Amino acid sequence: MLDAPSAPVLAEHPRMVRGLLNVAHALDHLFLLIFAAAVTSVAADMQVAQWQDLMPYGAGAFFMFGLGSLPAGRLGDLWGRRSMMLVFFFGMGTASMLTALTQNVWQLAASLTLIGVFASIYHPVGIPMLLERSAQPGATIGFNGLIGNLGVAVAALLTGLLIQAWGWRAAFIVPGVVAWVCGFLFLRHCPPETTAPAQRKGGAKVRLPPALLAKALVVMTVAAVTSSVLFNFTTNGNGQLLTERFQDVIQDPAMLGLLLAVVYAIASVAQVVVGNLIHRFPLKTFFRFMVLCQIPMLVLASQAQGWWLFAALIGVMVFIFGAIPFTDFMVARYVDDRMRSRVSGMRLGVSFAVSSLSVWALGPMVKAMGFGNALLGLAAFSLLTAMILSALPSAAQEQAFTASPT
Repeated sequence: MLDAPSAPVLAEHPRMVRGLLNVAHALDHLFLLIFAAAVTSVAADMQVAQWQDLMPYGAGAFFMFGLGSLPAGRLGDLWGRRSMMLVFFFGMGTASMLTALTQNVWQLAASLTLIGVFASIYHPVGIPMLLERSAQPGATIGFNGLIGNLGVAVAALLTGLLIQAWGWRAAFIVPGVVAWVCGFLFLRHCPPETTAPAQRKGGAKVRLPPALLAKALVVMTVAAVTSSVLFNFTTNGNGQLLTERFQDVIQDPAMLGLLLAVVYAIASVAQVVVGNLIHRFPLKTFFRFMVLCQIPMLVLASQAQGWWLFAALIGVMVFIFGAIPFTDFMVARYVDDRMRSRVSGMRLGVSFAVSSLSVWALGPMVKAMGFGNALLGLAAFSLLTAMILSALPSAAQEQAFTASPT
């Protein structure tokens, strides 16, 4: 099925602007995962006995990453996406610098929470800003996802290298400087918006009836919650998982960071593949396939050790990352651009706020039951997600309500 656009697509943003919007996605994920990659060093510096005991102090960042999406999305539509992206760049840089200056666990918790506040801006604002002028939303989402999750990979590698060279505080200072530089470049190269997105003309590509649209958005949000639990638990816990199960093979933090970066780099390619294939297969079927493939990979990872774990972890992250583009694609497909930031903000607010509990519970859960049982629990979340996706509109329903050319 080919989607017929309901409104003319404007000329794409300048290349520099598109590049900075993609880099912002990488920075967004990088900042959120610096703490997870550095937690062992931070715990030692702040005289906390075990990294598991320090991990709950980072939960506020992920809670605000979700909750902050609600006002961020609203401001993106009603005030302007360019203005909000400037707040993102400069705010993230400042919050990261403050984190590097913390002296105790409660200061650390507060500054990490502030990082979460500014990090919440990107997904409901930056992605709709990229899509508002994109003629190929699937490919745009796929490439953007690749860059974003390369930020996950860089977080593991860069943090390990910076800790080894200058200590954990440098792991926050260097990315903070990069964020400020990107902010000045964005200010210079992104033209001011003449009208806020909410005041423009537009229309959804697939105009579902209100009841069916509401059902699709509820299913999408619930599926996003379960998917976010998997994403947050794995990306925050994989570093410690590798450390635990490579004890007799590799113990160098920088080398373990490199291995984790390789896992994320390979897995990130899945988003480009999915983005380019998403138009060719029924959305519901393709989405469920990617989720169901997570289950055997998680079961294998729960039992594997050493290099077998490394291989299994690649499989796990390929299918977790590969499932990410679907929800953004659904927003682009079913929702008018004039309110995409608000809809994205509501979806992200619910999913990330709830899934932040997985970050809070990561340390205590692993301490109580071990990584093996925790990964089996994630496999159950994947099964639940696949069941939820059964309620999405079918290909025939989408065909019936595709927007007519104008």
